[in-house]
Amino acid sequence: MEQMEQNSEDFKLIFEKDGVNLHTNAKRSNQDTAIPGFIRIVERAGIPALEWSPLEDKGRCAPAVLYSKKDGEGGEEDTNFDPGYEPDWAVISNVKKEREQVLVKDSGQWAFSLPLSELHSIRRTRFSLGRNFLVLTSRGGHPLPPLHFHRGGTRELLGALQRYIVLDQSPVDGRLYLAYPHDSGALSQSFDKLQLFDDGGADLVSRFIHDPYATTFGGFSKVTNFFRAAIRPPDAPFNARSAQNLPFQPDDEPGFELITCGVALGPKPEVTRGTPLDKWEEFLDAEGRVKNPDRVRELVFRGGIKPSQRKEVWKFLLGFYPWSSTAQERQDIIRVKTDEYFRMKVQWKSVSEEQEMRNSLLRGYRNLIERDVNRTDRHNTFFSGNDNPGLTLLHDVLMTYCMYNFDLGYVQGMSDLLAPILFVTQNEVESFWCLTGFMELLHQNFEESQEAMKQQLNQLSILLKALDPELFDFLDSQDSGSLCFCFRWLLIWFKREFSFEDILILWEALWTRLPCENFHLLIACSILESQRGELIGSDHDFNTILKHINELTMKLDLLEIIQRAEGIYLQMIQCKELPQTVQQVLGLYVSSSSEDDSPDNSETQRLLLSQSQAGATAAPVPTYP
Repeated sequence: MEQMEQNSEDFKLIFEKDGVNLHTNAKRSNQDTAIPGFIRIVERAGIPALEWSPLEDKGRCAPAVLYSKKDGEGGEEDTNFDPGYEPDWAVISNVKKEREQVLVKDSGQWAFSLPLSELHSIRRTRFSLGRNFLVLTSRGGHPLPPLHFHRGGTRELLGALQRYIVLDQSPVDGRLYLAYPHDSGALSQSFDKLQLFDDGGADLVSRFIHDPYATTFGGFSKVTNFFRAAIRPPDAPFNARSAQNLPFQPDDEPGFELITCGVALGPKPEVTRGTPLDKWEEFLDAEGRVKNPDRVRELVFRGGIKPSQRKEVWKFLLGFYPWSSTAQERQDIIRVKTDEYFRMKVQWKSVSEEQEMRNSLLRGYRNLIERDVNRTDRHNTFFSGNDNPGLTLLHDVLMTYCMYNFDLGYVQGMSDLLAPILFVTQNEVESFWCLTGFMELLHQNFEESQEAMKQQLNQLSILLKALDPELFDFLDSQDSGSLCFCFRWLLIWFKREFSFEDILILWEALWTRLPCENFHLLIACSILESQRGELIGSDHDFNTILKHINELTMKLDLLEIIQRAEGIYLQMIQCKELPQTVQQVLGLYVSSSSEDDSPDNSETQRLLLSQSQAGATAAPVPTYP
């Protein structure tokens, strides 16, 4: 391979990032071989190239091995390097390539230089070591050794690359991004050479959908935007550049979503907390109905509830009482609900030891409850000490819930949800029915499939990528892009992260469902954003990040976190180019085919958007209807 000589006149450094490890064998080697180095984009005589060099070559301007071949050069393919995966389009064996293959000769050195005109694709992949890698593949189908960005920087690299090429997501593989030139003329030439239009565009797309691997898939890999253009309305012109702005589908692996033009979020509006809701009787009419439930929810979200009023308002927020019920109707509800509760309680209380020995499910629920009750909020005087009646109530309500929802039964963490409710209501029956209302919101968190938790972690990653891509990129570089360290936060709504009194304030704010149903995800974003200074630039790996997050318990300022979370929401809804995936998480985008949307929610979101467009920054305390 030829050595490129440094020439200050024809050499221009465009981008450089250190802390990029090249892995010589990410799959088969018992001992992973990682070579620390740096990656950069350079222009040599006006030709842009992507280069990687080991740290010992930092002072040199030219990597040793070139993944390109001039006319007339020979060379044999290096068969010793195993990238640990199949090349991007290895399944395509029947597509004739018109260009010469890019050959690689083993020179004993791993540095490479790849002209961007020869870059075919970038793939996000994960090998047996559990790390996330970027794998570059040349136009000839040759994969380069996997690269691991130890200190982040993938987004910056991709952004710099787009100065010269367009990166677009493969229509059939969310982890693969294809490279093609900005020059629309080059695209036209590609179409002509591939003769994609010979059979008619519609027929081609039809065959592609039914059998993509047999329908000139190699051609689509070079001009993948044709697929999207072919299914656009006939009167919609195709523009290769504007195709960059099409929304991307969520990745199967949370942690890698290429946002080609970024999310231009404006300044975060300043928000303030209000005073706690007080004088509850003033919100009731002569018959005891709540006159303005929306106003009550707004006041609760804005400032919480006075402790003396908390018990009564919670019963409305958690569905024990309908907002439209009269005082007399609420008395009737209490009578009916009390009878129903004790009928269920008798069911498990009357099970004999002999019966329970033959009911492994009930026996398992009881054992879990007894174990968890003995370690739930024991620092609180209501549950402290031995033979405490509060512990007995905690146990009995959880056992009765098992009879109420036997399919779900008891799962660890439910005691954390009940304890604050029982502390506030000081009533067995009321706490049970308030718990059932709470579980209507969170029951999916405790289902065995964990699909709801996976979805929420994915939604959280979508929000964080839009809010703070630098922070997300750092976490992802440390194998923490899945945000699994937030699992406990979302499972029991931050119960272990804040003090007992703080969690009462947070939960009642979340129960209002303002300003959106996923506000708990914005609380998580707020916490993560508050820690960016401790994380970015540090040498934290996965374990130390997990340790750092766990050690935040009882160290967070709740009011500051809530205010920042609301500011994030207002900041996002004011963004005119907010990605559709983010809009969906925030409840701002609803498919026209959806028929089951809450009218109240839709009206709330519509008014919120109108406020933001009118300039919410001028009104730091918006009104939530």
